[in-house]
Amino acid sequence: MQHPAVAVVGLGPMGHPIAANLLAAGREVTVWNRTSSRADDLVAAGARRAGTLAEAAAPVILSVLPDAHHLSALLTPEVRQAWSQADTRLVVLSTTGPEKVRALAEDLAADGIRVVDAPVSGGVAGARSAALSIMVGGAGEDVDAVRGVLEDIGSTVLHLGPLGSGATAKLCNQIVVAGTLASLGEAIALARRSGLDIDGLITVLQGGLARSEVLAQKQENLRGRSYPLGGSTDNQVKDLRYATEAADESGLPARMIPVLLGLFEDAAAQGHGQDDHASVQEMFLEQ
Repeated sequence: MQHPAVAVVGLGPMGHPIAANLLAAGREVTVWNRTSSRADDLVAAGARRAGTLAEAAAPVILSVLPDAHHLSALLTPEVRQAWSQADTRLVVLSTTGPEKVRALAEDLAADGIRVVDAPVSGGVAGARSAALSIMVGGAGEDVDAVRGVLEDIGSTVLHLGPLGSGATAKLCNQIVVAGTLASLGEAIALARRSGLDIDGLITVLQGGLARSEVLAQKQENLRGRSYPLGGSTDNQVKDLRYATEAADESGLPARMIPVLLGLFEDAAAQGHGQDDHASVQEMFLEQ
């Protein structure tokens, strides 16, 4: 069976392994990144490098840029025309607000470009192992057309409803991730101050009800107070701001979101914005 060609826009910590997995799945893959050299190894493995975003035109385009507006700013008339001629379905993997993805879809509808929102969870580890959890929103026909591509990069692909549903689900996910990281940071800070062995604490947490994928992926960051990127603190702040907007729109009397947003904003203000979001633990250690 012939796989539709796919383009990946944005080759950051998530986009690069996503493109590699699509190549491994046997797809014809085009890649574009503002810093072109990020694509060198992918090109060596068989990907086609797009010199411009218009040249990335394909039946399925995955945007793995940090937010929807980063893509919107690049959608020149030339890009829109090329994507329209390719009968593109644009899949937004970015974490963004539901209203933002709906506005993008409305903007592109005049060019015949259909949009699916499909934010992902699983971190860099999930992206590398093609084991992402993918939360999908969009029209059924459009979701069906891109499902095979998503199944090549994820182990869980679930269509949750109309456009924007994926974005809302990802914000729910990010509340849980932020809350878990903040709780772990405070718990480990208590353990340090109390003279407990941190390795032992992490072992018992992972052996009981407190175990989590967040702890499994972030334990080395927390143990060693070292924060190379996975997901950044700045992006966690962005996501919690979108969660605040979604809570306000839904009428939710949010109690956790404001606390978490303030905590991660403090971490960013103290110089951890471009560190992994596990650096939030420093807010409990630097006092």
